[in-house]
Amino acid sequence: QVQLVESGGGLVQPGSSLRLSCAASGFTLSNHAMSWVRQAPGEGLEWVSDISGDGISTYYPDSVKGRFTISRDIAKNTVYLQMINLKPEDTAVYYCTKGPGNWPNAVDYWGQGTQVTVSS
Repeated sequence: QVQLVESGGGLVQPGSSLRLSCAASGFTLSNHAMSWVRQAPGEGLEWVSDISGDGISTYYPDSVKGRFTISRDIAKNTVYLQMINLKPEDTAVYYCTKGPGNWPNAVDYWGQGTQVTVSS
């Protein structure tokens, strides 16, 4: 049974850093692309990062490039999202998602989400 459990969210001040974790079970990270997607209050979903199943490729939109870094620990079967220089516009629920194959072009499972609030 596939499960994705996010953690690490919280309330931080602008300019702070946070690291989100996504503990995966029921499958092996090395065979699947993983992504982080966020949803701000009253807004739609926004993709914020991908990592390919082989771990070679990562992708970011311009809104977070240079501030967010996706990584993974195969031994722990965990995906991370390191976020630095957080801005109020980064406030959102952050979801970890799993893809069916190596490339991040589809999603077949979602985590429950973790809240990140950036406010002074």
